[in-house]
Amino acid sequence: MKKTTLVIMAAGIGSRFGGGIKQLTSFGPNGEIIMDYSIYDAIEAGFNKVIFVIRRELEKDFKEIIGKRIEKIIEVEYAFQELRDIPEGIAFPEGRTKPWGTGQAILSCKGLINEPFAVINADDYYGKEAFRLVHDYLADTKVTAGGHFSFCMAGFILENTLSDNGGVTRGICLTDENQNLTGVKETRNIVRTPEGAAVLKEDGSLQALDAKHLVSMNFWGFTPDFIEELESGFQRFLRELTEENARKAEYLLPTIVDQLLREKRVDLTVLKSEDKWFGVTYREDVPSVIADFKKLLEEGVYPSKLWK
Repeated sequence: MKKTTLVIMAAGIGSRFGGGIKQLTSFGPNGEIIMDYSIYDAIEAGFNKVIFVIRRELEKDFKEIIGKRIEKIIEVEYAFQELRDIPEGIAFPEGRTKPWGTGQAILSCKGLINEPFAVINADDYYGKEAFRLVHDYLADTKVTAGGHFSFCMAGFILENTLSDNGGVTRGICLTDENQNLTGVKETRNIVRTPEGAAVLKEDGSLQALDAKHLVSMNFWGFTPDFIEELESGFQRFLRELTEENARKAEYLLPTIVDQLLREKRVDLTVLKSEDKWFGVTYREDVPSVIADFKKLLEEGVYPSKLWK
């Protein structure tokens, strides 16, 4: 079986969640967290290695809450996203207090990845179909020469990704006739409406959206040569920082991928998943996420005891 790795980005703490470590919040009947279900689905799909990207100060909690039991089932590695982990020769911006975003998170896995890999958020539930689709794509893909990449992304139906407790930001996928991604339109404050979905504007008006649009939920499939691209790109990103944006600018996967698309250096296939996404954007989402998992267990999608 071809080796494929699942990278789980878990270094952030969601401010809208209220400051708690939402990635370690329990949702299942035996204390399972969202990552448990993602890893279960990934193993079922064929992934055979997991890398947790975390902050170093969370290492003990991660190993106690999930790492130690997962290590008995699948190969596990830890990568640490560090604020001051920047290339030599580049001055650290004074006053910077937050890590550098999802691009840096994946770059922190350098030396741990030598195979095709998927990337997901720790606090999102994606469903089984996306893992199968992305794994099968990665198992068949080959690294191409000349700096041209072949990547994939799980695309979710917009109406399947909305919160009942507030607006969300989604990357609306722009695709060609072959379902190749041509761009991602980052759209903020999307709310559920009786008609489907809309952007809630600052003046209180609603701009309707097609609820059937495919959106990105940060579920990517990459080849290992992408790490080198991230490394050179991160250096350029840091050198181009201005005094005004040095404290808050982020090196983000959607922006990086979009630049590759503009340069025509990547073919990126959007793999449509019909599954319902859910996650914890707001603390008020917790009861509904618990109810969603309860329903999945009742329907037999998962066993009552996930890990035996």
